[in-house]
Amino acid sequence: MASFLDTAYTNGVIAVREKHLLKDKISRFCELSAEEAFRALLESGFGGGAETAVSVYDYEKLILQEEEKLDAFIREYAPSETERAYLLSPKDFHNAKALVKAKYLNVDAGRMLADDGLIPVAELTACIDANDYTDLAKKNAYLADACINATESLQETPSGAKVGEIFEKALYSYLFALSKRKAVLKKLLQAKIDMTNILTAFRSVNEQTAKDKYLPFGTLKETELARLFDDGANAEKAFGETPYAEFVKLCLHAKEQGLPMSQAEKLRDGYDVAFFAKRKYDLQKTEPFLYYVYRRKTEQANVRIVFVCLLAGQSEQEIKGRLRVW
Repeated sequence: MASFLDTAYTNGVIAVREKHLLKDKISRFCELSAEEAFRALLESGFGGGAETAVSVYDYEKLILQEEEKLDAFIREYAPSETERAYLLSPKDFHNAKALVKAKYLNVDAGRMLADDGLIPVAELTACIDANDYTDLAKKNAYLADACINATESLQETPSGAKVGEIFEKALYSYLFALSKRKAVLKKLLQAKIDMTNILTAFRSVNEQTAKDKYLPFGTLKETELARLFDDGANAEKAFGETPYAEFVKLCLHAKEQGLPMSQAEKLRDGYDVAFFAKRKYDLQKTEPFLYYVYRRKTEQANVRIVFVCLLAGQSEQEIKGRLRVW
């Protein structure tokens, strides 16, 4: 049985480690050239600094190092198996999806794979190659079922999008099962599901398409989401008294202007950090651990945004507008 460290000890470790977060440096990177920002990033020690990468085009190597370090932190300091599985298992679903697709297409999955989650990639590969999910089902029945259903789907009607839906629904079902007795995790998960369903509705050509892609376990029912197919004013009014009023407004504006829904995505993707940041001085129990982990994840995402945008020649204002709350 896995042992878990006392949260007071973990909070002490976090207090030391959070001093190394980039914090406001991220904003300053946006004001520099790509080369200048890269040198500043190396000097901060992010991702191992110059020992990991020597060219601005290698910024992904730095991010990868940070992701590996964060995974190691989660494995060592997660307050319980629930948090550990909640944070690491998405990689298992991602890797299994990549392996199933690669097997069907008869290509190497290498570049599509993430680091190991809870289940080593080698173990997933063996199960998928043999089409035998007996052992996998003992560790994660949701993942095993997703592999089986995706394989059958590819044989019947080859569609990468359909495979993606199968794994996404299985992942959220698994995370919901994990979070049932963890109020904070459940709240974070349901908010993400709700916002994803809203985005799906706005992007769908009709109501039936949105229903087909509907993710269960959020707080919004399909009948409520159907109101998003009303005219703009009615759709906005329907959600005016909900926690998603501003989110729906962002989606409506983007749709009316024919723009990508990047601002709504930014709000959804930054929800975890924003949730804790509102009361960062009053966090209790496992919350400091979760807040730190999500800040690290957001930092990694922001570094990627900064360098993609700098190398694409975007302006300081454009880049800062894309950054997630950290």
